[in-house]
Amino acid sequence: MNYWLVKSEPESYSWDDLNKKREDIWDGIRNYQARNFLKEMKLGEKVLFYHSGKPKEIVGIAEISEEAFPDPNDKEDKGWVAVKIKPLKVLSKPVTLEQIKSEDQLSNLLLIKQSRLSVMAVEKSHYDHIIKLSS
Repeated sequence: MNYWLVKSEPESYSWDDLNKKREDIWDGIRNYQARNFLKEMKLGEKVLFYHSGKPKEIVGIAEISEEAFPDPNDKEDKGWVAVKIKPLKVLSKPVTLEQIKSEDQLSNLLLIKQSRLSVMAVEKSHYDHIIKLSS
């Protein structure tokens, strides 16, 4: 099983928005590396949901509910893809970017190394450590 992180500005689309919908398409990704990560996502894999606005923090855990399919907003048919995700649980204590940066165990997390990437893989050890920080 792989683990993932998706980023969204809460003013545009928040964890609460996903919860209200109970499942939604994660689309509009226009970065090749992020697209490749979307293509790798498998049904049932866990996704950390990160608010990239203020405050910058991981707020919940979602799950892949449908694997990659053509992005319905790809009007020029350039091969962009989307997935469906559904919320599993809100974190009892959000994990801030500041906390993440202060943890030596998370120093290789793509969130720190490639901060502009909106979809990224997360190593199991990183995922487990973030979950530990949230409790």
